[in-house]
Amino acid sequence: MDKHIVVPGDFLSDDVKKAGDGTYVSEGKVYSNLYGLASEKEKIRVVSLSGKYIPQGGDLIVGTVSEITFSNWIMDIKSPYEGLLNVSEYPRRIDSSDMVKHLDVGSSVLVMVKNVSRSMKVELTMRNNRLKPITSGSIVLVSAVKVPRMIGRNGSMISMLKKETNCNIVVGQNGVIWITGKDRDIDKAIEAIQIIENEAHIDGLTDRISGFLVQLKSTQIAQWMRKISKSLMTRQKRFWVHLELFVSVLSGLIFHALNLISFSLETYFLKG
Repeated sequence: MDKHIVVPGDFLSDDVKKAGDGTYVSEGKVYSNLYGLASEKEKIRVVSLSGKYIPQGGDLIVGTVSEITFSNWIMDIKSPYEGLLNVSEYPRRIDSSDMVKHLDVGSSVLVMVKNVSRSMKVELTMRNNRLKPITSGSIVLVSAVKVPRMIGRNGSMISMLKKETNCNIVVGQNGVIWITGKDRDIDKAIEAIQIIENEAHIDGLTDRISGFLVQLKSTQIAQWMRKISKSLMTRQKRFWVHLELFVSVLSGLIFHALNLISFSLETYFLKG
């Protein structure tokens, strides 16, 4: 079975033994239970193309402070569930009365999911060298189910994006992506990320992104060469202007010197 988009209720197979994640069986037939991408290896599996992020312990995510209580920063983590960052999980010891000085409402933070209880209480932490408030760069939002495509197999896609855009890119498991770098490089990374999100279900995505980034780099090099050429032409024009001025001044000096020599000779011979 080739990968293809399905919606809930779409027929997938007559073989109930092939029913896998994202499917259900009815009257001896297998149907899709989700709006997503259907594929088959040993089992038929449907991967959701929509839906909210469901946190799990160990997830690296980006949260935004939505409220501050006596001892917790409550965070929007792009999930049906809120994240709680206790003051004790801040990188250094601070008083509860000073919480707003460190993270205010609206602050975005790179955090990690420390624990998720059975009742879906999501505890966060910043006790790791990687975890910090986000004070620079750009934030891009994508669907959480597209995160695996953003990262790629063994990190291949995100490694290529970082290398070809010269940006540092952190992909949160909740679909929030933090990008830092030069403005034009960030724009390039965002454009590539948007292509990945929109075409995640189409085969050959890695090759298309690679081609897109190569084309962008070629365009950037061509623009740089035109700029250099224009600069050289301007400098060349200035050189000739300066040379013309120099020759003109030098000619004047020579002419003046010859007149002085001629006058001196005439005076000498007249006296003789």
